[in-house]
Amino acid sequence: MATARLDYVAPWWTYWLHNFPHFNFLFQSVDNTFKPEESSYQQSLAFLACVGAVGLGLSLLVLALYLVCLCCCRRDMDEETKRPHTCCITWVAVITGLIICSAVGVGFYGNSEANDGVYQLTYSLHNANHTLGGINNLVAGSLGSVETGLKQHLGRLDEIFATRSDYLQALRYMQLMVNNVIRELTALPDLNKANVDLAAIADQTAFFEYYRWLAYLLLLILDLVICLAMCLAMAKQSHCLLVTIMVFAALSLILSWASLGGGISTAVGTSDFCVAPDKYIVNQTKDFISADVAHYYLFCSPNLPNPFQESLTTCQRSLTTMQIQIQGLLRFSLAIFPSAERDLLGIQRLLNATEFSVHQLTAFLDCRGLHKDYLDALMGVCYDGVEGLLYLSLFSVLAACALSTMLCAIFRVWTLIGSREKEYDDFDEEDPFNPQARQISYNPRRSNTHSFCSFSSSLGSQASLHPPPQSASNVMPPPEYMNQSMLFGGTPRYENVPLIGRGSPPPSYSPSMRTAYLSMTEAQIRHFGTDFLV
Repeated sequence: MATARLDYVAPWWTYWLHNFPHFNFLFQSVDNTFKPEESSYQQSLAFLACVGAVGLGLSLLVLALYLVCLCCCRRDMDEETKRPHTCCITWVAVITGLIICSAVGVGFYGNSEANDGVYQLTYSLHNANHTLGGINNLVAGSLGSVETGLKQHLGRLDEIFATRSDYLQALRYMQLMVNNVIRELTALPDLNKANVDLAAIADQTAFFEYYRWLAYLLLLILDLVICLAMCLAMAKQSHCLLVTIMVFAALSLILSWASLGGGISTAVGTSDFCVAPDKYIVNQTKDFISADVAHYYLFCSPNLPNPFQESLTTCQRSLTTMQIQIQGLLRFSLAIFPSAERDLLGIQRLLNATEFSVHQLTAFLDCRGLHKDYLDALMGVCYDGVEGLLYLSLFSVLAACALSTMLCAIFRVWTLIGSREKEYDDFDEEDPFNPQARQISYNPRRSNTHSFCSFSSSLGSQASLHPPPQSASNVMPPPEYMNQSMLFGGTPRYENVPLIGRGSPPPSYSPSMRTAYLSMTEAQIRHFGTDFLV
């Protein structure tokens, strides 16, 4: 367990994921301590990634069983039995689409959170690399100026002041101070020994994160397109569109389960690190940094002393002492040895530059800068990163289940389309996804029949209507159907007006017509039927 601190506490979901069982390929329990270099720990993460493969296998098994049941139990059903099944499929498609849309929303949020966490990690790594690079440059520059510049100037001054023992004694004392500075600067940790380029790690991480984010984005868009195309396919009932949707839905199903396995494995491994990050970092840096230095930067507590404070103080005092000595030599030796002025001024410039570098080094070696970068990286990975992976895993589960249900619905729609092609009249007029119902609703024959049914029901209110009067100049002998109406012994009705060009319904049936029809001769009946058909 990581040592508790006020500025970083591992979130509860990392402890939950950290407690997941870890098994190797031999089904043996593995320690959940974060050790990515060990093969057994790598096998435990690969074992967790197999969850996606298990889920995919179960989904394919369910789909296969459903297809078998659909083929074996397929039978013809009448309209009363078929209507609820059609409506059920419609509602299943609607609910599945809503679940996919909700899953896509969760996936967008999780993808954004994971990307923010990785971006914060890479930004912190770049800042830490800048700090460590500054420390290395300052230490190397100070050592180079002291070892080469100061020693060269002191060697020439030793030749110039050869006749003055007091000046030579001052030079020996300055040489001692130079050795102290070199010794203390060398004692500082050489971070180049770590052979770790944090900037390269950050760039590589950002590269993989970009393609991971893009892959999830394309998967989310694919699920949305499949959901919309499913509604269109059920409305059109197109075999080609249904086949295309089945192919892409199967592909998205495979990708969803694969993303679930990868997300769970990554989330568990990251949580193992987040629960005890200090312990892992101390173990990784023990070869080139002592434990007290690592703890100083990892915790940065006021109670922890700065392990470099003594070395920095010694360097500062040695440089100050050399500055005093140079000031004295400049004041008293130039009148006797004017040729020593150039070397004395050169030593003074080097001391000023080295002193400035030591001040910068003191600021860089302070724990607050690197500790802040360390905390930002932990917050990005353990909070935003792991939380985003959990949301992406939830998206994968919801999308995979919804896509499996969608494939079952597509199989059922396919069978219904085949049965309706064999029995054209067996359809559901109330199904909004049925194109045959729309075709029948616009069929003129069916419209006329419906109008006829409606018209005959209200015929009694129109019994008093008479045909429009004829003009005197166009008096024509009454047609045969008028004569036939006289045979029925009734007053001419509105429906006895010629039907051609009016779109009116056929004559209504009445008891008087039946009596007159029974009294007609065979020739009159034949003649009446011919006129009615015309």
